[in-house]
Amino acid sequence: MLESSYSDVLVVLSVLVAILAAYTALDMGSRISTAKKPAALWWWLGGSFAMGLGIWSMHFIGMLAFELPIALGYDPWITLFSLVVAIASSAFALWISSSRKHLDWRRLCCGALVLGGGIAAMHYSGMHAMLMAPAIVYDAGLFVLSVIVAVMSSGAALWMTFRLRYRLSHAILFRCGAAVIMGCAIVGMHYSGMAAAQFPLGSICGAARFGMDNNWLSILVTLVTVAVLGITLIISVLDGRHESHTGVLNESLSEANRKLRHLALHDALTGLPNRALLEDRAEQMINAAQRNHSRFALLFMDLDGFKAVNDAHGHAVGDALLVQVAERIKHCLRSEDTVARLGGDEFVVLTEVSDPDEVATLAARLVEQTVKPFSVHACELRLSMSIGIAIYPEDGMDTHTLLINADAAMYHRKDLGRDGYSFFDSSMNANAQEYLQLIHDLRFAVERGELVLHYQPKFDDPAQPVVGAEALVRWNHPSRGLVLPDDFIPVAEKTGLITAIDNWVLNEACRQLKIWRDTELGADWTVAVNVSAVQFRHPQLIETVRQALDRHQLPARSLILEITETTTMRDVEESLAILQQLAKMGVKISIDDFGTGYSSLMYLRRLPANELKIDRGFVRELKQDTEDAAIVSAIVALGKALSLNVVAEGVETMSQQKLLAELGCNSLQGYLLGRPMAADDFMCAADDRLQTN
Repeated sequence: MLESSYSDVLVVLSVLVAILAAYTALDMGSRISTAKKPAALWWWLGGSFAMGLGIWSMHFIGMLAFELPIALGYDPWITLFSLVVAIASSAFALWISSSRKHLDWRRLCCGALVLGGGIAAMHYSGMHAMLMAPAIVYDAGLFVLSVIVAVMSSGAALWMTFRLRYRLSHAILFRCGAAVIMGCAIVGMHYSGMAAAQFPLGSICGAARFGMDNNWLSILVTLVTVAVLGITLIISVLDGRHESHTGVLNESLSEANRKLRHLALHDALTGLPNRALLEDRAEQMINAAQRNHSRFALLFMDLDGFKAVNDAHGHAVGDALLVQVAERIKHCLRSEDTVARLGGDEFVVLTEVSDPDEVATLAARLVEQTVKPFSVHACELRLSMSIGIAIYPEDGMDTHTLLINADAAMYHRKDLGRDGYSFFDSSMNANAQEYLQLIHDLRFAVERGELVLHYQPKFDDPAQPVVGAEALVRWNHPSRGLVLPDDFIPVAEKTGLITAIDNWVLNEACRQLKIWRDTELGADWTVAVNVSAVQFRHPQLIETVRQALDRHQLPARSLILEITETTTMRDVEESLAILQQLAKMGVKISIDDFGTGYSSLMYLRRLPANELKIDRGFVRELKQDTEDAAIVSAIVALGKALSLNVVAEGVETMSQQKLLAELGCNSLQGYLLGRPMAADDFMCAADDRLQTN
């Protein structure tokens, strides 16, 4: 037999190529498993070619490392056939390991036999490409061993590829180790097959005429193979990073969408369901009740005394208090019940019931829990709760009707003295419908031109001419007649319609003042406009005031904005910022209803106010040497100390007027001096007074 030998450099090179091919196979397995169609098909085709080329190159470089004392060469067509076999075997391996969720032992053994047979076929067809004469003689034992090694290494490769196909954070370390094992197994099959080959003396290589220099051929094959495998891996890494970044982005977007969905359906302060989610839950309960012929109750809850706490201690304490109330309500409910916050201090509970006694027990427990003291920011606070109850289907067949009826029952409870619960009955329906109609009409009051302003005169001295007016809104309802603000302003504040009304009042008052100031009589008049708490916190307030003044070409000093004491004290720092912007424009600031809130002298000193208006409650019972007289005297002294004009409103008797003058009030207004009247009547009255004086 001819003596054979190997080129150590090419043997090492074949091992490295085998390991690289094995790593490519593992990487392609993970890429195909995670990719979506049709991308997975392209990864399978590209991966099959790269992996097959790598295995074949290892074999071919190993063949080039083999040396005999005769000229050697390889038939190109048979060599090409061996490459096709390698690619086909790789394609089968990737398909087996990547296209199934489970790789059982039967499938693994079948795949190992097919893949191992393919690799053996590639190897021995590559050996046949030498076209030896006489033919190569194979040692039967080593031949069988090489096939067994091929099958076993194929089985190990399939199993590793399947196990490492998902891109876990630590999978790259396992993949490198697995690639070394797989590469060595493939090399072991090749060299055991080469060891089985024996070449008789006098053998001639029939393919020697096709030969190239083995060194250059090995370098060329290695470079091409490494390039293909390298490009494949680089593309895979780049795609993996893109996929990772895309996955992170998708995860971030999913999380953002989840939060947005949660915010859209839940109250930001308490985390409870909001009106939208409540209505959805109520519809589900209606559907379930219709199927099961069952009943459920809707409890509409409103906190008694919350506004006073909020005004006295500020929004931060009020918000913390609402969170504690929400927790107490949840502790009274079952897991299948729903509690929602509609806004402000209004909560709604949905609960399945079999008879009204169950609802009464729950309502009593809720009231009992609410009257217990709350501890918020080291303050002990006390509230009570009024609850209205509507039961499906007796009190309504849809969510809207149930809410309206429960709301009507809640207000009925408040009328009875608060701190308790009331079931809805049909006698409350008329009030509920009337309330709904009022809201409906109020929505169109501005655009239909139904709002009007009446003006109450202001005097520095009862014996002197008018110095200005306070604009007071009225609603000229088409069927109800003239509706006073106390009957519709609270509804407007509750429904959010107050902003449109406030903007209309501001613009209309400025328009009328411009008309008056263009006359000799009203050249120096001012107009006072009330600013609601909602409008005061509106981000467009400053711009709305500026536009109204510019639109009617009025000096800013001619406009007085009246803001209640409690409104300015809700968030002092924010109030200061807003008032300072208004003062910088030149607008005058009046602190309305002074004496009823909880002003701090330190904050009052910082407010850029021009006047204080004493609340009419102190004026109504004003008599000499009374507590009200002492309060008014103190307010006047405070105003003078702070260089503020002090206005007393609600003056209705001569004794009140005389005592207020004695106490030092700068300005007066009230029914005694002049009732609110339409603009034309106001001008006539002012002219008559001037003529009289």
